[in-house]
Order: sequence, then C-alpha cells, then structure tokens
Amino acid sequence: MKFRTKTETREQTRKISHQTPVLMMGSCFTGHIGSILEKNLFSVQVNPFGVIYNPASVKRNLEALLHREQYGEEDLGFHDGLWYSFDHYTPFSHPDKDKALEQINEAFREAKNFLQKARFLVITFGTAWVYRLRETGQIVCNCHKIPARQFDRFLLDPATIVSDFEQVLDKIQHSNPGLHTLFTVSPVRHLKDGHTGNQVSKSSLMLAVHKLVEGNPEMRSYFPSYEIMMDDLRDYRFYEPDMVHPNETAITYIWEKFAGFAIDPASLQIINELTPLLKGRAHRPMRRDTPQYQKFIYQLEKKERKLREKFPFLMWEALPEK
Repeated sequence: MKFRTKTETREQTRKISHQTPVLMMGSCFTGHIGSILEKNLFSVQVNPFGVIYNPASVKRNLEALLHREQYGEEDLGFHDGLWYSFDHYTPFSHPDKDKALEQINEAFREAKNFLQKARFLVITFGTAWVYRLRETGQIVCNCHKIPARQFDRFLLDPATIVSDFEQVLDKIQHSNPGLHTLFTVSPVRHLKDGHTGNQVSKSSLMLAVHKLVEGNPEMRSYFPSYEIMMDDLRDYRFYEPDMVHPNETAITYIWEKFAGFAIDPASLQIINELTPLLKGRAHRPMRRDTPQYQKFIYQLEKKERKLREKFPFLMWEALPEK
C-alpha cells in the first residue's frame, strides 16, 4: 500500500553549477536554498534587498538593479527611531541614517554588478497580497511597523504579475542574454491572510508563474517547492512549532529534490567531496589542546589543500572559520 504521493520533478535542461553565478531573490525560502548553495561554495548572491514576499516588490527591485545607480537620503523614511527603505527588509534599517544608506548601497552595488554576470536568476514568490502606501501609491516590500491606516491592502491578479514580469525580464534578457530564470512559489503558508486568503494568493502566484514559463520555456523554468510541501510532505511533523514554516527536515528534503532538478551532476559530486570537510570545520571539540584534536586539524587542513587544488574555482572565501 502507498501512504503518500510523491511530487515528481523532471530535470531541467539547463543546470546550475559551481561556475554559473546565481542571483536569488524573494521569500525566506529563497534564503534557505541560497544558504545551502553558499555553504557548498557556489557563486551565489541571496536577497540583496532582504526577504521579499510579493512579486510587485521583486519586480521593482529588479528594475532598480537595471536603472538605478544608488539609493539616497530621499529614498529613506524615519519611524520608531529607525531609518528605513520601503524597497528593503528590516535588517537594512538603522538608527543612523548614513549607516542605513551605507549598508543598503553596499549590497545594492554588489547585486547590480552580479546581475550582469549571473547565469541564473532564482525567484521565489511568497504572497500575492500587497500593501500600497496611500501617500505615494508605492507597493512596499515591508511596512516597517508603520500604522496600517497608511496603507491599502489588495491582491495582485495573475495578469498584472505576468505583464510586469514579461517587461522586466525582457529588459534583463537584453542586457544579459544568457540568463535563465527559475521560479518557485514558497511553501510557507501566509495564514495571517486566512486559510482561504492564503490559498487564493498561492493560486494567483502559480497561475502567473505558469504563464511566464509557458511564454518562454527555454529561458524560464519552475520548481514545485509549494507542491512538494503541500502534497509530498502532507504532515505537520514537517513544520516548525508555528505550524506555518517548514522545519529543517522538510527544507533538507526539498533541497534534495531541488538538487536533482537543477544542480549539475558534476557539482553534486563536488558537494559530496566537500561534505566531510564542512562537517570537520563545523566540529566543536570539548578541548583543543589534545594530541587527538591536533591530529584531526592536521588531516582536515590536508584535505582542504587537496580540494582547493582540485577545485580552484569554488568560492573558498565563503568557507566558515574553523
């Protein structure tokens, strides 16, 4: 007897390798997959504006990467003792205006340059519900705890999402013709929108992504992370205690599915070879002054030297401290 249904994913033709730079933008699920790629020394930049849940803000930020040079004082607001940007998530906020701009522009310049050389753009949509600032009409990435009365809340329709992204992806493709865009819909449920509101939102996102991929299947693809969580992992034991966010077991499972779908086999082999080194570097002994630990460190450094010689193109600078 079968007690679950597996979500099958056909491998996409174009594959992500350690030598294909990947720009990742979108919800916190993007951060989970991106951190695994970073840990395994891929050339990747993750959420340079912070976590972004809605398609309108992702589109706005992509256009900024194409057309802006930097952010200035006029782009900041001040609330509750913090300078903030409506294009950015809360970690970019700061009590010091200059510090806020400095960290915003540092991440922005890196992402702007990275987009020109990226071979993959991975976008994860989280919700189609958006908040529009009444004063300016801007759809915001984050409300920064500003009173709700200053915003209008509404649902983006699939046709608008498709139209917006056709335009911005065409512009990106013009400046970077080889870029492949991989879409996914976040498996995190936005239950603050209500169960029905969440389902309507996810349905809108999936309809939009389906149309976008259908419009250019050679340069766009879709990975079913939401479907894997909702169907393949249909059990609350795969959730955090909040019953909303996937737990580590679920993230690992979805990553394995993603790896089989999108990662080049040669890079999967490199990950296998890196794993003992990464586990060794993460080891925290009770005592560091024992002969056994010194021998362990010697063997670990020897392994690292061999891997650096064998794979000089990996992002070794991202390797965590011992």
